Amino acid sequence: LLLVIVCVALFLDNMLYMVIVPIIPDYMKRWRQTAASPNESDSGGANASRPALRPRYPTENEDIKVGVLFASKAILQLLVNPLSGTFIDRVGYDLPLLIGLTVMFLSTVIFAFAENYATLFVARSLQGLGSAFADTSGIAMIADKYTEEPERSRALGVALAFISFGSLVAPPFGGILYEFAGQHVPSLVLAGVSLLDGLLLLAVLRPLGDRARDNMLVGTPIHRLMVDPYIAVVAGALTTCNIPLAFLEPTIATWMKKSMHATEWQMGLTWLPAFFPHVLGVYVTVRLAARYPHLQWFYGALGLAIIGASSCTLPACRTFWQLVVPLCGICFGIALVDTALLPTLAFLVDVRHTSVYGSVYAIADISYSVAYALGPIVASQIVHSLGFVQLNLGMGLANVLYAPMLLLLRNVCQMKPSRSERDVLLDEGPKGLYDTIKMEQRGNKGSGADSCPRGLPAASEDDSSDYEYS
Repeated sequence: LLLVIVCVALFLDNMLYMVIVPIIPDYMKRWRQTAASPNESDSGGANASRPALRPRYPTENEDIKVGVLFASKAILQLLVNPLSGTFIDRVGYDLPLLIGLTVMFLSTVIFAFAENYATLFVARSLQGLGSAFADTSGIAMIADKYTEEPERSRALGVALAFISFGSLVAPPFGGILYEFAGQHVPSLVLAGVSLLDGLLLLAVLRPLGDRARDNMLVGTPIHRLMVDPYIAVVAGALTTCNIPLAFLEPTIATWMKKSMHATEWQMGLTWLPAFFPHVLGVYVTVRLAARYPHLQWFYGALGLAIIGASSCTLPACRTFWQLVVPLCGICFGIALVDTALLPTLAFLVDVRHTSVYGSVYAIADISYSVAYALGPIVASQIVHSLGFVQLNLGMGLANVLYAPMLLLLRNVCQMKPSRSERDVLLDEGPKGLYDTIKMEQRGNKGSGADSCPRGLPAASEDDSSDYEYS
């Protein structure tokens, strides 16, 4: 049930990110027409004639305005994540998840009834604030609850499948409901999902209950994690692999219309076929990681190479079905990278720092947010100044060149914790009686797993097998 709650939260967040793709440009057009001529908005029956699935992209003079609106969620998420990661490390995972769902609910309701650009911008930015808490705490909660590597990879793989599903079905979902049910309905449906997920979280985990937090481990500060070379390599790979997706989303429909005279349904369903290879990539990586855990770095490098090759071949496509192939390759490669490297982040924290995962997954969320903050603003400018072909060649080259960097991770699975947990805790400064209590708990570990500190396996301190991929 815990996994279901987290997966629904991640699904909802990615639905919120992409559901506005077919909606916002039409908002802008309607407001522009109303401002130009109050009677014009009543003259055409716009809702009746509007296609349901086509992403309605703005005119060139509105590109920047709409791009900033698209990017505002990721920008605020990028700014808040360093703080949310530290907050999650200090209070646990369930309360920040509840905060994130609450903020996402409020922001989505505001978005549903927005009547001007400023209100949309505020609502969109608030969604980023909620995502900074919900995404990071959700992924960290999975890593904390599933401590054994095969189960951890499998659970994170399920979460990634929900993320993919939310991103890829959101545009047609938003377009269909927007046309046939009205402008408020898509956001209100997602707000209802957020409310139900929050209520389920309250019923199951009771994040507002009185719980002793004195025995919680003290997480490594996020600035120390950021300078860890292995974590930095993983974060760079997560950013690089998501750049093609983030940069193609706001530009590919216009290119399809100009280069292959794509129909409206083709532009609306561009990314939907890619959902299936993404899920396939998650499944393949989880199975391979269970059998060959020491090759996690190779799966990530292979994913980057596939993304690079797919990006370079994409501009050569001249029909919709030709285009499906490189798009599926990009999503398949992203699945390989994400599924291989997200568990690696938790493993690196286990063996090199303290087993508290809020800050390290805040770094992962920052990596994603960098790509999606730049995409809506920068991609259109690159296409206008250099061209669509050059954009794709640059993204493909970046992925191919970054792949060898993952060779630095090839010996990660052989790492052992270099210092005892007590040494790591004492690096953070004296904690009074905390260390005494902790050492007493470690002395009583023979009584079973229930006496373990939160997030640590039931094994002796000298037994380092728990820190290896099984």
